[in-house]
Amino acid sequence: MAEARITYHGVGKRYGKLWALRKVECAFHAGEVVMLIGPNASGKTTLIKSLLGLVSPTEGHITVDGQVIGSDPAYRRSIGYMPQISQFPATLTIGQLLEMMADIRELRADEVEDSLVEELGLSAQLDKRLSTLSGGTKQKVSAVLALRSRPSILVMDEPTAGLDPVSSKRVLQRAAAVRDTGGTVLITSHLMEEVEALADRVAYLEDGNLKFLLPVQEILSSTGCTRLSEALPRMLERSTLEAV
Repeated sequence: MAEARITYHGVGKRYGKLWALRKVECAFHAGEVVMLIGPNASGKTTLIKSLLGLVSPTEGHITVDGQVIGSDPAYRRSIGYMPQISQFPATLTIGQLLEMMADIRELRADEVEDSLVEELGLSAQLDKRLSTLSGGTKQKVSAVLALRSRPSILVMDEPTAGLDPVSSKRVLQRAAAVRDTGGTVLITSHLMEEVEALADRVAYLEDGNLKFLLPVQEILSSTGCTRLSEALPRMLERSTLEAV
């Protein structure tokens, strides 16, 4: 099995009396794409934010490449993040934002990968202010920001939301390229049909609990289905019946 890049060690997160995550134990490996799924308020966002250092676990800890993440943000240099909804400085242009983020990440010119700018049709829009962009164009900018530093860990939260089919395909192809070069990719998506061909494993969360983390092929073969959209409901129904 490939090395564990990201490991959750009994991670729990509580907001007041509500546990958003409950003692999550799992590892995500180099060279794989993991699809994170579950109902609303299942813990997916908290799982991601804990990795990104945006929230601190109430209990347990997370390691990235064997190092416990904490107050030192240096580990984030290896992570590309594409949020579901991006909040950009309204007065900046696309080009200015790209330059600013490269400065913040301290990227040299030879470390920047900008071919996605052309592929997503943003080259002619670099002088446009971010406040004037459509939701789909903002998603394209977010994808470029997540991928232009050549991350070895890529986190994408509903990456195809608001994108046209061609752009969705190109963004997911880039995610696959990160995996194929030994990176680790975590994707949350409600559109399983778009992501299932890309995913190696599926993590299912519910009520803050990680119910399972299984290879796609194991899920399909155990249910006799050919599509995840059919297999997962059948698997979850079976789990419910067994628990009764």
